[in-house]
Amino acid sequence: MEDVRNQALTRFAAIATALLFCLASGTGCDRGQRPGAVGEVAPAFTIHDGQQTISLSQYRGQVVLLNFWASWCPPCIEELPSLLALHNKMPQLVILGVSIDADRQAYQNFLIENRIDFPTIRDPSQNVQHRYGTVQIPESYLIDRSGHVVRKYVSAQDWTSPEILQTLASVLNTKS
Repeated sequence: MEDVRNQALTRFAAIATALLFCLASGTGCDRGQRPGAVGEVAPAFTIHDGQQTISLSQYRGQVVLLNFWASWCPPCIEELPSLLALHNKMPQLVILGVSIDADRQAYQNFLIENRIDFPTIRDPSQNVQHRYGTVQIPESYLIDRSGHVVRKYVSAQDWTSPEILQTLASVLNTKS
């Protein structure tokens, strides 16, 4: 009788584990529905970090790659060279970095040491990141000329890969 009970518990555990795996993998790359999902208007924001102010609205009519990152994040550091290469390859694409660094000096040093030449701003409160539904960095959002989220990229990317370059070129060549 105990063997039958143990077999039943083992089957139950296996089924429960498989079910949890399916549910977890079903959320896929966009980790939830905020910012309302691809195809919807990107949440507007204005960030003032004590030195500068950046608003998403100032880039209206342009294609924007909104990248959430931090200087202490290994995957963010890993993708940075290809992000800089993308900026040089496609200067018509606005790459807008939003750092969640709490340490202003570490952030400033990182910008200088890595020669980051695209617009970036520090948002240690992570308010904007949360409005977009980002829970892990790096995470990026491709926003078209009309202000709609076209694509969400989760984790470090090779921004110079042919697939990504083709997607970006397609959005850049679309008139809104």
